[in-house]
Amino acid sequence: MRKRVLPGFGISLGYALAYVGLIVLLPLAALAWKASGIGLHGLLHLLESPRTLAALKLSFGGAVLAALINVFIGLLVAWVLVRYRFPGRRLLDALIDLPFALPTAVAGIALTALYAPNGWLGRWLVPMGIQVAYAPLGVLLAMVFVGFPFVVRTLQPVLQSLERDVEEAAESLGATRRQTFLRVILPLLVPTLLTGFALALARAVGEYGSVIFIAGNIPMRSEIAPLLIVQKLEEFNYAGAAALGVVMLTFSFILLLLIAVLQRWSRRWAERAA
Repeated sequence: MRKRVLPGFGISLGYALAYVGLIVLLPLAALAWKASGIGLHGLLHLLESPRTLAALKLSFGGAVLAALINVFIGLLVAWVLVRYRFPGRRLLDALIDLPFALPTAVAGIALTALYAPNGWLGRWLVPMGIQVAYAPLGVLLAMVFVGFPFVVRTLQPVLQSLERDVEEAAESLGATRRQTFLRVILPLLVPTLLTGFALALARAVGEYGSVIFIAGNIPMRSEIAPLLIVQKLEEFNYAGAAALGVVMLTFSFILLLLIAVLQRWSRRWAERAA
């Protein structure tokens, strides 16, 4: 008789589905039900608003760009932490997790103190025409800050598990370091890079606390979609806030679904290449 890993599969599955339903599906269903209060005409009117479109563009466009930046920089940092030994390596490794533990509001205040026109770095950047605080660049910087650890921590265990034999074989056949990385190592890392990208993207899209301080919340310029939701709640426009939340949820789901499809395809491609 074959033994089960978990006794009582039916009961375990029932508890799992009930938990997911209560924690995830039920709140989302309530959000959709509340959003239906404004009707289709109200939803279209909300989406046609230039202020809403600008906020959605900044939120999702900034999140995608921040996730791409984190993929490149995160790969470099993870590679250094895994492949090299140097003084201060443990300290650097510990600092990677700082955005996880730091309250988002504190992160926003710290970034603003650095990049405000009278801040430590802002006082030098503003005269050169580079405005970070109270501008879209500040929003991007905050999104990069909160999403960076997800890419590094996703890549580290994969890099540690990579065997050196394949690299040595490629080098023995005359491949340069660049060719070895691009043709041997990178294809194996593509699924993991997409996972880190998805995590950083999801974190940046929903970020609020660190962004509102450095963004300045200027309508049509540095205002993000989550702030619009909060403003509608303060105006007691709960249906409008829920509708905007459903729009963000829909866009986020589509992006994550596309990334999941790319992950599946890249895994198959990496297996065939191996």
